[in-house]
Amino acid sequence: MSQLKWYVVRAIASKEKKAKTYLENEIAKREFHEHVPQVLIPSEKVYEMRNGKKRLREKSFFPGYIMVQANLEKDNPTTGELIHMITSIPGIIGFLGATGSTSKDPVALRQSEVNRILGKVDESAEDDVKLETTFIVGETVKVIDGPFNGFTGTVEEVFEERQKINVMVKIFGRNTPVELNYSQVEKQE
Repeated sequence: MSQLKWYVVRAIASKEKKAKTYLENEIAKREFHEHVPQVLIPSEKVYEMRNGKKRLREKSFFPGYIMVQANLEKDNPTTGELIHMITSIPGIIGFLGATGSTSKDPVALRQSEVNRILGKVDESAEDDVKLETTFIVGETVKVIDGPFNGFTGTVEEVFEERQKINVMVKIFGRNTPVELNYSQVEKQE
């Protein structure tokens, strides 16, 4: 099991999940679990606002790429068959080569790269789900939650790291600054 390394496989963009499912089914059918124990699409869960409703979706860190943990060393007698199986899956283009191009020959990721990517995946699983919306100073937003529900205002400041914004809301004819979470406002169209 010490021969297991991580490899990056290029897939057709937005077809990663389907290609991953095909690959996992083929691994199960050929009973290659010991040679390919994990197939992973690095992603995070994010909220996005659509038509005033908060929707949860999964966002890929690296669109068009799938990570595969496999034993593809030269001394493994099934290496050739594994490489052929992986590259012949519908939706998979090939392995990511050393120069960033597509290659039929797999190049293993360095352990530091794997730790960074997998650490990012673990971190996103532990953290609260993020709201994927960017606000710009000066744009008009509508408050959809909280005590100022129904008011509209102008974005004065954006705090991306805290996912909050300062909005100038007109209350009783006076402009009043209000700090709100991203999830409490939506962009005015």
